[in-house]
Amino acid sequence: MLSISDFHVAYGQSEVLHGLNIDVAPSEIVAIMGRNGMGKTTLMKALMGIIPTKHGAVAMQGTELTTLQSYQRVAKGLAYVPQGRMIFSAMTVKENIETGLVASGEKTVPGDIYQLFPVLLEMKGRRGGNLSGGQQQQLAIARALATRPKVLLLDEPTEGIQPSIIKDMARTLKQIRDSRGLSIIVSEQVLSFALDVADRVLVIENGEIVRDEPRAGIDAAQISKYLSV
Repeated sequence: MLSISDFHVAYGQSEVLHGLNIDVAPSEIVAIMGRNGMGKTTLMKALMGIIPTKHGAVAMQGTELTTLQSYQRVAKGLAYVPQGRMIFSAMTVKENIETGLVASGEKTVPGDIYQLFPVLLEMKGRRGGNLSGGQQQQLAIARALATRPKVLLLDEPTEGIQPSIIKDMARTLKQIRDSRGLSIIVSEQVLSFALDVADRVLVIENGEIVRDEPRAGIDAAQISKYLSV
């Protein structure tokens, strides 16, 4: 579904990602783990075209994305939920979700989005800024789903969210994958969440992939060593 080949990203003269190679299968959930500053958010932003690629390629179902602008990547089926959620705080829940409809061409919010996130239906007239952190995260994911993506990128979705909500989020992401058949890439530091949600776990260390393991074969203690400060 998504192929990342020899992917190099730099800020000026400082290279942050050093030749990453990642393949994501259809309907696969991949967790990319690592400490702060190891390159997770840089990877997400580069995949979306927010920061430029120095060298390498990104293709979705064989379609090259590397030369496309961010909005063009969204139109091709790539969606992004940024770290910190970045919802429009002065707009209502419904209006926030409707901003995603521009890419899909639909006029109204699909009912299945509210089925996935019932709390958003209850609060659709409320301003986004008045929602809790967990509710804002649900809203950010709902807005991304409104674009009808094939691949969903989630950057640190559990940040600032209470543990009980994190469990619900893992369940919802798997439900989204199963009902919509899309692939999900999630960058994360919370190992329990990654093990709950992912089919495969990658660890990024100093801009390189140092582990790539299926969920069934993971040694949690070994992964934890890469996450401790």
